[in-house]
Amino acid sequence: MLVLLFSQDSNFTKHTTLPDFPACFQLSVLPWAPCIFLWLTSPFYIFYLKRNNRGYIMMSILNRIKTVLGLILWIVCWTDLFSSFHEMSQNQLKPPVYFVTPLVLGMTMLLATFLIQFERLKGVQSSGVLFIFWTISVLCAIVPFRSKIMNASQAEVSLRFTMFYIYFGLILLQLILSCFNEKPPLFSSVVTDPNVCPETTAGFLSKMTFWWFTSMAIKGYKSPLENKDLWSLNKHDSSELVVPNLLNEWEVEKSKAQSEQSVKEQAAFRKAGPGAEPNHVSVSPEEEEVLLSKRKEARQPSFLRALLRAFGPYFLIGSAFKLLQDLITFVNPQLLRMLIDFTKQPQAPSWWGYSLAFLMFSASLLQTLILHQHFQYCFVTGMRLRSGIIGAIYRKSLVITNEAKRSSTVGEVVNLMSVDAQRFMDLTTFLNMLWSAPLQIVLALFFLWQNLGPSVLAGVAVMVLLIPFNAFIAMKTRSYQVEQMKYKDERIKLMNEILNGIKVLKLYAWETSFKQKILQIRQKELNVLRKTAYLSALSTMAWTSAPFLVALTTFAVFVTVDVNNVLDAEKAFVSLSLFNILRFPLNMLPQVISSIVQASVSLKRIQGFLSHDELDPESVDRRNNTSEYAVSVVNGKFSWAKQDQATSLVCALLGEMEKLEGQISIQGSVAYVPQQAWIQNATLRDNILFGRPYAEQKYRCVLEACALTPDLEVLPGGDQTEIGEKGINLSGGQRQRVSLARALYSEADVYLLDDPLSAVDAHVAKHIFDNVIGPEGALKGKTRILVTHGISFLPQVHNILVLVEGRVSEMGSYQDLLKQNGAFYLYFICIYCFHSDLLVDEEEEEFPDDALSNHTDMVDNEPVVNEARRQFMRQMSIMSNDPENPKKMSRRRRCSERRHPESPSEKKELKVEKLIQAETTETGRVKLKVYWEYAKAVGPLLSLFICVLYGCQSATSIGANVWLSEWTNDALLNRTQDRVHMRVGVYAALGISQGALILASCLLCRACSMLKAAHATHLHMLHAVLRAPQAFFEATPSGRILNRFSKDVDTIDSVIPENIDIWMRTFWYTVNVLIVCSALTPVFLIVIVPLMLLYWWVQRFYVATSRQLKRLESVSRSPIYSHFSETVTGTSVIRAYGRNTAFVLLSDMKVDENQKSYYPGIVSNRWLGVRIEFIGNCIVLFAALFAVIGKEKLSPGLVGLSVSYALQVTMSLNWMVRMTSDLESNIVAVERVKEYSETATEAPWIVKDKQPPPDWPPKGNVEFIDYSVRYREGLDLVLRNISLEIKGGEKIGIVGRTGAGKSSMTLCLFRLLEAADGEIVIDEVKISEIGLHDLRSKLTIIPQEPVLFSGTLRMNLDPFEKYSDEEVWKVLELSHLKKFVSNQPSKLELECSEGGENLSVGQRQLVCLARALLRKTRILVLDEATAAVDLETDDLIQSTIRTQFEDCTVFTIAHRLNTIMDYTRVLVLDKGKIAEFDTPTNLLAQKGIFYGMAKDAGLA
Repeated sequence: MLVLLFSQDSNFTKHTTLPDFPACFQLSVLPWAPCIFLWLTSPFYIFYLKRNNRGYIMMSILNRIKTVLGLILWIVCWTDLFSSFHEMSQNQLKPPVYFVTPLVLGMTMLLATFLIQFERLKGVQSSGVLFIFWTISVLCAIVPFRSKIMNASQAEVSLRFTMFYIYFGLILLQLILSCFNEKPPLFSSVVTDPNVCPETTAGFLSKMTFWWFTSMAIKGYKSPLENKDLWSLNKHDSSELVVPNLLNEWEVEKSKAQSEQSVKEQAAFRKAGPGAEPNHVSVSPEEEEVLLSKRKEARQPSFLRALLRAFGPYFLIGSAFKLLQDLITFVNPQLLRMLIDFTKQPQAPSWWGYSLAFLMFSASLLQTLILHQHFQYCFVTGMRLRSGIIGAIYRKSLVITNEAKRSSTVGEVVNLMSVDAQRFMDLTTFLNMLWSAPLQIVLALFFLWQNLGPSVLAGVAVMVLLIPFNAFIAMKTRSYQVEQMKYKDERIKLMNEILNGIKVLKLYAWETSFKQKILQIRQKELNVLRKTAYLSALSTMAWTSAPFLVALTTFAVFVTVDVNNVLDAEKAFVSLSLFNILRFPLNMLPQVISSIVQASVSLKRIQGFLSHDELDPESVDRRNNTSEYAVSVVNGKFSWAKQDQATSLVCALLGEMEKLEGQISIQGSVAYVPQQAWIQNATLRDNILFGRPYAEQKYRCVLEACALTPDLEVLPGGDQTEIGEKGINLSGGQRQRVSLARALYSEADVYLLDDPLSAVDAHVAKHIFDNVIGPEGALKGKTRILVTHGISFLPQVHNILVLVEGRVSEMGSYQDLLKQNGAFYLYFICIYCFHSDLLVDEEEEEFPDDALSNHTDMVDNEPVVNEARRQFMRQMSIMSNDPENPKKMSRRRRCSERRHPESPSEKKELKVEKLIQAETTETGRVKLKVYWEYAKAVGPLLSLFICVLYGCQSATSIGANVWLSEWTNDALLNRTQDRVHMRVGVYAALGISQGALILASCLLCRACSMLKAAHATHLHMLHAVLRAPQAFFEATPSGRILNRFSKDVDTIDSVIPENIDIWMRTFWYTVNVLIVCSALTPVFLIVIVPLMLLYWWVQRFYVATSRQLKRLESVSRSPIYSHFSETVTGTSVIRAYGRNTAFVLLSDMKVDENQKSYYPGIVSNRWLGVRIEFIGNCIVLFAALFAVIGKEKLSPGLVGLSVSYALQVTMSLNWMVRMTSDLESNIVAVERVKEYSETATEAPWIVKDKQPPPDWPPKGNVEFIDYSVRYREGLDLVLRNISLEIKGGEKIGIVGRTGAGKSSMTLCLFRLLEAADGEIVIDEVKISEIGLHDLRSKLTIIPQEPVLFSGTLRMNLDPFEKYSDEEVWKVLELSHLKKFVSNQPSKLELECSEGGENLSVGQRQLVCLARALLRKTRILVLDEATAAVDLETDDLIQSTIRTQFEDCTVFTIAHRLNTIMDYTRVLVLDKGKIAEFDTPTNLLAQKGIFYGMAKDAGLA
């Protein structure tokens, strides 16, 4: 009917200056269109509303008006119907349309009115369906409205006319009203939540254009966003709903798999049931195995199905939008064809041109809105997927068996969360391309075929050939990436070691050697990066030239195949715009497929983890009525891999082991202290409370009992001190005591203590046993099971259980077991008897707060110590001398300056002084200076040249297209044949030169200049960090420095060059479009200025907001993973205390916190996209409009050129803003690296005119003159006015209690601390005047903790390769390592692992001794190792030093006095001053501090 109408009336519609539609069309199709829409959508819509009820909305004035208007509309429509009946009764025959249309309209109005009320009851604040319905109604009513006005003069004004005007007014009113929102539903979160996301209350239009986000964009523009500015997460996106939803589906999936399995098993059993023949040997063992493996396969539940069921439906809405968008994409090339066609016809009415221009605009606008809705749905699905997967993995990790836990390391599981969940998230965005790309390709080819016929195949062939080329490049790039990652990991590992051992490097003056090592690795890394850059330049060239090559081959074939084929503007530019559409899906398909492959690997890994066995919650019976015992194990048999047996028993009681038979029951709650204390990254108080309410009195008692009170005085913030991850800033003993305090505070019924006393000093152990565990301790009356290797406490326990080879060998009280002469007697007593007698003596010293100041003579009232004991004493002093953690010396020194009691006010101030300053994050705009820094690193002239190259490349691409439009104009002048070859040749030349220029600019940009910058920035930073003073490393966590060396350097290496490259290309492209459009129609300039201002304005808002959102997102991401890895290490503790739910909630909270900043980040991209594309659509509109206006002047070729350029601009505008934003976020890396390149450095390594003679120091005399020193500016002095003279060859022992300044003395000799006052002179040379390397290389130190670096043993002894192999072997012999080394297959090339982990502590200490022997300088400093070394090694070291360094000056910081009793003199320091300085015998006679210390150690 329509076609008929149009063909009859085409003169009436198109070829007139006053177009109009025929009456039949106006009465039927136009009014029916909205009705059909509403009747088709409402069943689905009603079903959707029934499923998603949001609570109901009170009747408002707005709602009443809408309803009343709906009813009036119904009356109006039916008045029309009755008037038709009335006319019929008057014998005026009317066609049936006059009855059908009002009837349908009336019923539709009733449906609309019903929907208005139904939405109110279901809590819909703004209706999309009705908005679209009213819009279509108004649009369809405009045509009859206009024609009725035009024809009004001819006809008499009837009832029908009046009714129609009323109808038009009312639907217009309804449309306006439907733009407004209803109030939120009663009891919804909107009312209660202070920071609710405006999306929940936003109207339909606001949602479509993302207008609701504007408030945040403005806020972010005014001042940098902070966490408090973020909106709460929508309920539907929160872990609280998402995770259980996914887990339910997964449970369903698992139970399905199990039920299928059991059905199959029953079937198999029936087959081979009792009726089977006895000789069923027909199944060979191989076959049987195959059958079994098949059965195993069948059992795997599919996680993919669970994901699809949980997130599929929501995702499908996005897919529907994508389908619509794909179809609309092809409208514009058709409209372009009509527009070019229109410019060819001089007599065509201009209104037709205008309507084409506006149709193009509306098609583009619709496409924009729909595309961004699709993206929104996809991204939200991705976000939910990530929440769901992280939640599922977290919950699973709390319940998997230890067997399963060992099969994957913590790092791997954290990767499941970070990498694999992220992969799924990235995939969802492009998943729809899987069906959409083929669809777009098919449609584009279909239209191209219509346009150019079979010549299209030539172009398609080129495209297909480019695919393997790109695939090859992608594969090579990936392999290079792997290689680069390998070097990067090596470099970071070495850097990490350097930072951990930086003090030793400085003391040995080895920095240059290690700097070389890092730069070697870095060079390899840069070489790989260079190769990658070559490849990426090639692929960029292929990707940019592809559309051109395709067009070239297609057009060339088209004009040469047949003489009659003429390339006119319509064919050329419509084809070009279709080729441009093809470009995206062809490029995306390979990417999507590779993402899918990656995601499928991730899926397998996640599914594997989620299918692990879980602990049986019923294995331990916790019901309180089973037996009269608190803990009972009957017939227990448990399995687990290697483990200390006693510990295993505790684990079995906790239900951590697989129970094979028997039963366990525990009455009441449990508290558990593991062997390895598990400390959370929280304050000390939170670690002890562990989720229980704070009770001051009880808390104080617990601290007192666990001997933690003295520690609190030392910690910078008392019990509010933030404990680093894994308890890094506590010593081993402190960690164990915190763990014990947690158990004590929990007030459980049963206490399982797994060797908690092994990590603490003997006297602390005694204090804890007496006050907590023992018969008089805080836990008396509770059941306590103590695993211990010490024997001293056994006499005080009720019952002893001896485990031998996993069985209980005997059981009873201490006295009973001694009588039995069984395993207990043999093992323990014979070995430890001597020992224990001694231990008890030792422990009688009460817990010494401060052995020097409150020194009481405890030793006097004992009988004379016998010889045997004298020898043991040494061993004991090792054991009791703070074995907790020698590494913490420096921290203690820092704290010990304030050990003396001070007033509370002083204390408060001290809490504020934080050692580790928070990392500075730059906020606001990036300074131009940073870009200038980068340009300087590249080279200013080179930078300029690169910009010019990009410009030229753009110019050639304009040239090619202008040439094409000239070529198409030949068709009008009928001069086609004679010029074909020339036209094709020039077109090809221009296009190929564009490709060559792209290649050149990419190579220059990425391979040459950017790598130069990357090399320079890394070099400067490395140099500056190695030159930084020791204080810098104490105040800066190594993780932060490493982050600069890994993430920021990586950004400069690979991310920034890519950003700059894409930005340059899009920038020039956009400039081109504007130049072309303006050159063709100068009027365009008038429009460009406001559009560009708008563009600049929108992008400023976006960049400021999105940059800060990215920062917030990355800051909130790491807590998820660190909390998770912390949880995985502490699962047994969390389970024992029954804190699973709390931890799950905490994890969910961290995930939601992260999504809270991620979600606005997604929306900001949508918000920007809609606005930028709107600007692009305006450019399309004006290009088309001006083409219509200037129709007479412009040839069809130029019209095609300007409009097809404009159609492409949207994409490049969008990219340009994104890249600007990315570049701004990433260029910050340059700033951060620069910040570290400018750290204050220590004194120069070598001072040329002050270099000491090569044999300096000849004698080894050392003199301190009025010497004072402090750790950092603003702190107290550590040494005060020290003056002393030491002759060459003297042996000096330095003693004093913790914090007296012993170690500071040595650090001053090496100038790790610079003098605050006074001088040190060594052999007439003032050490402050010479270079640091000159000084440090002439002194030798054997440090307290032995630091080794990964590399060969030879490198560890002699990194500069100054000495021959013979010399190295000689020192190995002297340091008693020769036998060990020569037994190794690789001898001196023995690889030491990181930190020397593959050598024992003693061997490491001997390696340090060997280093000292190899250097053999006149001055040796010995920082005595406290507890790390066994007696043997210690003896070896002492004797070697006595013989080998006989003629050297030796300074020994003594922790055990017996090592220095035969020294020349002993220096006793107290509070940074010299308290005593004399020979050991004289000092003993003086009965001063030294005497007291000697007496404590049993030497006096």
